[in-house]
Amino acid sequence: MEEYINISHTFDPVYDNTSRILILGTFPSVKSRETHFYYGHPMNRFWKLLAALTETELPVTIEQKKGLLLRHHIAVWDVIQSCSITGSGDASIRDVVPNDFTELLKKTEIKKIYANGNKAYELYMKYVYSNTKTEIEKLPSTSPANAGYSLEKLKEKWKIILSELEKYSDN
Repeated sequence: MEEYINISHTFDPVYDNTSRILILGTFPSVKSRETHFYYGHPMNRFWKLLAALTETELPVTIEQKKGLLLRHHIAVWDVIQSCSITGSGDASIRDVVPNDFTELLKKTEIKKIYANGNKAYELYMKYVYSNTKTEIEKLPSTSPANAGYSLEKLKEKWKIILSELEKYSDN
């Protein structure tokens, strides 16, 4: 049985002052912690999904991933600043210290927050919502653990982020 370790988030949120939506995960997986960036597990469909939705090339490097997000006014962060966890399992998360969203929400034009999965939604509602008073919408997780959702099914559910971005389009 894996041991719990108490660990802190080690990389910054991705956003700029034109970010319109925020996508929240729970806490970086082991692979993401190793790569020092969001959704680092090769089986996680987050980057494939965003590339498909935005009709752009699949980003490979951290800089390409940041570029895709910022070009499309998308911010990415996690609900948790630190916690005790075994491996990458969201179900094992305990001793939660949430991130402080005050500055991020002040410095951006974020109008809508989306949770990448049930656990991100639950944690946001439990630890963050009372401070931000900003609603969050739950989307199906892009994690490989969510095997019930094909990439096509994820695209169908996640395309809502595009309609949200179009509301604030400069075009």
